Amino acid sequence: MAGDQNLPRALLFDWDNTLVDTWPTIHAALHVTFENFGLPPWSLEEVRQNVRVSAREAFPGLFGAHSDEALDVFYDAFKAQHLEQLTAIEGATDLLADLHGRALYLGIVSNKSGPLLRREVEHLGWSPFFSKVIGATDAERDKPAIDPVQMALEGSGISPGRDVWFIGDTDVDLLCAGNAGCMGILLRPEPPAEGEFPQAEPHFHVSDYRCLLALLE
Repeated sequence: MAGDQNLPRALLFDWDNTLVDTWPTIHAALHVTFENFGLPPWSLEEVRQNVRVSAREAFPGLFGAHSDEALDVFYDAFKAQHLEQLTAIEGATDLLADLHGRALYLGIVSNKSGPLLRREVEHLGWSPFFSKVIGATDAERDKPAIDPVQMALEGSGISPGRDVWFIGDTDVDLLCAGNAGCMGILLRPEPPAEGEFPQAEPHFHVSDYRCLLALLE
């Protein structure tokens, strides 16, 4: 599962379920949206399994001709509670402070709406840690396309490559890393199952932030 280890010049992070736990808020907003259009709501586990690409890419398949209206309903429901329920994963602040102290270039590449994402980063007081915070609709295409990675590194003098680590918890994150030629780091408690990521296996798996810091050593 491990590839050749190059120490990074830049680390790009996914957001939801990598640095923060916002699944309950996403679940609640999707519940309102599905009910509004007479569709059976997803359970929290179904949300975790199904939410991968950005809403602008997923909603046409879910709501058809009503996708634009559904986006409005979803974002209205999400905005009403996302800051109040926003929870940093334990240890995330210490991790980011440590990495920032090493003078590493840090960025976020998320499929959450860009303005909402930056509002959450600011709310947690994390804006000084990140050089770029890129969300859905900021680039021409969202993850897993290479566009948001290029935007996240713009102006840094660092090009997408093996000295850029992309850290996330889903197949979309690993695929985005692979498309950009970056190192894909899977961050989650359980190791990947054999054949789980056929399109882009992780170069490394780390179970928590402590293991991520150890990998940097």
